[in-house]
Amino acid sequence: MKVRLSDYDPGWIRLYEQEAEFLTTIFTDEIVRFEHFGSTSVPGLKAKPVIDMMCIVKDIATIDSYNDKMALLGYEAGGEWGISGRRLFRKGGEARTHHLHCYQADNPQIERHLIFRDYLRAHPEETARYSQFKQALADRFEDTSQYGPAKKSFVSTMEQQALSWYTGLRSDAR
Repeated sequence: MKVRLSDYDPGWIRLYEQEAEFLTTIFTDEIVRFEHFGSTSVPGLKAKPVIDMMCIVKDIATIDSYNDKMALLGYEAGGEWGISGRRLFRKGGEARTHHLHCYQADNPQIERHLIFRDYLRAHPEETARYSQFKQALADRFEDTSQYGPAKKSFVSTMEQQALSWYTGLRSDAR
């Protein structure tokens, strides 16, 4: 798929909220909460215009029973898609609009994603640095199959910084 990198759009928040409200009618009592995460959730950050949504649920095994219903709503089920305990749904085919990542409430991936988001929100200079890096990759690579792996090391390093920052916040709060 072609890399579509956009400047931050404050309208992404509304798109997230509308879809989360709609999906609440589908998953009903299974939901613990929704979170907007990923690049579209960080003001000022360039992003592929695909809304990453996290649906934290009571029982991840139950989510598999929604695959057919989600397909009727335009979501393709991707299973774990490389992350143990996750269920991924992608909406929009080649012109994707949303990724829904479902995790059971005790999955450690939840904290990793949310700490990274919160770190970027709290550190605009890091957001700018990440944006510049993403733009440089988008200029270099036309396809997401190259773009994604090329940013992996950078993101891993930044996630470690975010975790250290979060650990420091928790220590200071004691």
